[in-house]
Amino acid sequence: MADLSQQDWEEQLEKDSNAVILDVRTEEEIEEGIIPNAINIDIYKGQEFVAELEKFDKTKNYYVYCRSGNRSGQACAIMNNLGFDKAFNLQGGFMNWEGETS
Repeated sequence: MADLSQQDWEEQLEKDSNAVILDVRTEEEIEEGIIPNAINIDIYKGQEFVAELEKFDKTKNYYVYCRSGNRSGQACAIMNNLGFDKAFNLQGGFMNWEGETS
């Protein structure tokens, strides 16, 4: 797992043809907006969250965010434990995001 600043996250994501953006916020938080093309799985769903992750391709590179960067850091650690090699945490999360949203 690597913690990336928004600038590093965006630059790396832009060059990455094997990228998946993962939003681990709650449904209520998503109403504030979402980074385009992100897949949402609420980390608070516990075992259901893990079950959803297990369906993902472990060869992809995952760019993970939440509201502040804490839960996405936890999500990256869970992903590493499940055998995902490349999980990148957005430092500061969505609340500090200055890029495009939808």
